[in-house]
Amino acid sequence: MLVPIIISGGAGTRLWPISRESDPKPFMSLPDGESIIGKTFSRALDLPGVESVLAVTNRDYFFRTREEFFTVAQKDSVGLDFVLEPFGKNTAPAIAAAALRVKEQFGASAVMLVLPADHLIPEQEVFAAAVESAKQLANDGMLVTFGIEPNAPETGFGYIKKGDAIADQGFLVSKFVEKPNLQNAQEYLESGEFLWNSGMFCFRADTYLDALEKNTPELYQQICKCWDSTNKDNLPIVLDEESLAAVDGISIDYAVMEKADNVAVVSASFEWNDIGSWTALADVYDKDSSGNSVDGDAIIIDSEECLVKSDSSLTAIVGLKDIVVVNDADAVLVVHKNSVQDVKKVVESLKKDNRIECSEKLTARRPWGSYTNLVEAKGFKVKKITIFPGQSLSLQKHIHRSEHWTIVAGIAEVVNGDQILQLNPDQSTYIEKEAIHRLTNVGESELQLIEVQCGDYLGEDDIIRLEDIYGRS
Repeated sequence: MLVPIIISGGAGTRLWPISRESDPKPFMSLPDGESIIGKTFSRALDLPGVESVLAVTNRDYFFRTREEFFTVAQKDSVGLDFVLEPFGKNTAPAIAAAALRVKEQFGASAVMLVLPADHLIPEQEVFAAAVESAKQLANDGMLVTFGIEPNAPETGFGYIKKGDAIADQGFLVSKFVEKPNLQNAQEYLESGEFLWNSGMFCFRADTYLDALEKNTPELYQQICKCWDSTNKDNLPIVLDEESLAAVDGISIDYAVMEKADNVAVVSASFEWNDIGSWTALADVYDKDSSGNSVDGDAIIIDSEECLVKSDSSLTAIVGLKDIVVVNDADAVLVVHKNSVQDVKKVVESLKKDNRIECSEKLTARRPWGSYTNLVEAKGFKVKKITIFPGQSLSLQKHIHRSEHWTIVAGIAEVVNGDQILQLNPDQSTYIEKEAIHRLTNVGESELQLIEVQCGDYLGEDDIIRLEDIYGRS
């Protein structure tokens, strides 16, 4: 049995400001309107024999991930399961937790296909053929990784040196190599002996757990203790927070793949893009006659080989070459293509200065819809709130702020203290401090309202949830 494991972890800091902790890279929309994680789900679901998919992600992304899955899922018989992390601990423990879940559900011999949520592979048939080769090796007890046949001296990837051929497309791994300098990368390309390390894997659940126990026994004991402490009766499964904190954060490469003696690589010829930087994302978009990639409202004059992504307002560039311009609602990035790997330094600087732009966007997604911060100053904040049909905010109260709601579209049912009100467009209600309240969309279209908050503290953590249909109380 083949079980795809979709791993969705980091914030994608090299793609700031579009990718942030509150809205990370896998959920980015591509030119065709589909998200990156949606394409990953589609790729997994199209493989023969797949009956269940397991997603390992942060618990804050549960509803968004589930929504993306059901947007693309075409097979009613294919289930979606979750292992949720309160916080990330790198790939080795995440995959180990997935292996323990797969072992319990489908048996120790079930084959896991580990796929990062943020890769693009457009050639499904070629991908499926590589997976079939990896699956055969996995059934023989091998830890299999996928190596991408390089077409350039890329310094942003790790490399794998091929050893002896052992099967169709398969080789023993001679060694793993860290990201090289340009000269070494050129030598690797010319030798024909090296592949890019894709970060995709295939192995039986018991093969991975045995290798982890043998090569990194402390980590194995830590994740087993965490799994045993986790409540698996309530779904989705959320790893026990206290015991997870004691788990070492190690990548699968360091913990297992570089130490084990049963490691193989499948040489994959499919087109592959890990969307690891703005130049990688530029390759997804169509280019004009001057090599410029454009997404959004932009004017390009006398410029070459540029990427302009403008999600909020008109962006115009004149006389530029090899420049990336990203215009988000609350932040603008301008970077030379040679420096796109250093965008993460911007995030580090924002984090050091405790800037909210490090992790949050003006528009935040929630299970029930979204809200957009319109204006904020000392003592007040103005939001636009959108609620999907049939959805509801939690029954809650605030200690530090009052709220005034004005409906602009749709029909709202409002609990305000002892009152239950139905409000239509151009009607409003006032929520006093500490008043118990809830907002529900009882119409058939989106509910939109303007919320004005007033108080001495306006943070999102000033919410005391008394009831919540999404399990957040």
